[in-house]
Formats: sequence, structure tokens, C-alpha cells
Amino acid sequence: MNRYMKIAIKEAREGIKNGEGGPFGSVVVKNGKIVGQGHNKVLKNNNATCHGEIEAIKAASENLNTFDLRGCELYTTGEPCPMCLCACFWANIDKIYYGCTLQDNENIGFRDNKFNSILNGRENLKDYLICIDREECLKLYDEYANIKNKKNY
Repeated sequence: MNRYMKIAIKEAREGIKNGEGGPFGSVVVKNGKIVGQGHNKVLKNNNATCHGEIEAIKAASENLNTFDLRGCELYTTGEPCPMCLCACFWANIDKIYYGCTLQDNENIGFRDNKFNSILNGRENLKDYLICIDREECLKLYDEYANIKNKKNY
């Protein structure tokens, strides 16, 4: 398994364990070094924008003291929603590696596919979005799916 995805999964598990949000953890890497990481904190902060990717981008921007994350890659447990994908564009993230697909996200109760279809899909982003370590991330999703009394956001 990719070492950065392993850390993203660990980050997601921390958020799940603390009841902070869904199974989404992310790591931003530059020149082989982790410069930011985060997990979904939508429930913790009562803020729909506190997705794992956004949290990791904020941390990387703070750590590097710049909004321009050119030269960085993002590793994330789930294929980014449209909001997070656009945040990666705005931050100039070079490449995204994700574990579970939009369909996997939908299978555990998230609405990413709905928003993706409104925005005409992702066919032109095949070299930018690369799926890796899906099986390990699906295990994380299964853990999340089996939690009783959770809110999906």
C-alpha cells in the first residue's frame, strides 16, 4: 500500500473515532514530505465545507506559508467531491490520488454523484485523478457504514 494513503486512512479513522465526520482523510505531499493532512470535520464544526481535502489544503498552506501548492500531490481516501476538486484546482495541486470512487461514496450514503452529474462529469480529468489502494479504502468505508446512529455529510 502507498505510504501516504496509509496515513490518509489513519487520519480518516481518527475523525470517525471522534465522531467528527465521514471516512475521508487526506494528505498533501511535496517533494516526498507531508506538508499537510486533515480529515472530515463537518459534524465537529457544523460546517459543510470542512471536508478532509479542504482541511489538508488549509494545513499545507499554513505550513508552507502560501496559497500556491504547485508541486504538491494530494492523497485522499475518497474521490474528491466537486467542491474539493475545485479547491485542488485553486490551490494548484499537481495530482490527486484517491482510494474509493464516487460510486463507493454514494454506496455509503454520500451525494457526490448527484453533484458530479450536475457539473457534467470528469471525463477530461483522467490524467489528474488516479485511483489507488481502493481495497484498503473500501475497508475503511465498511467500518464507517457499520457505525450506528451516524449522520452522513
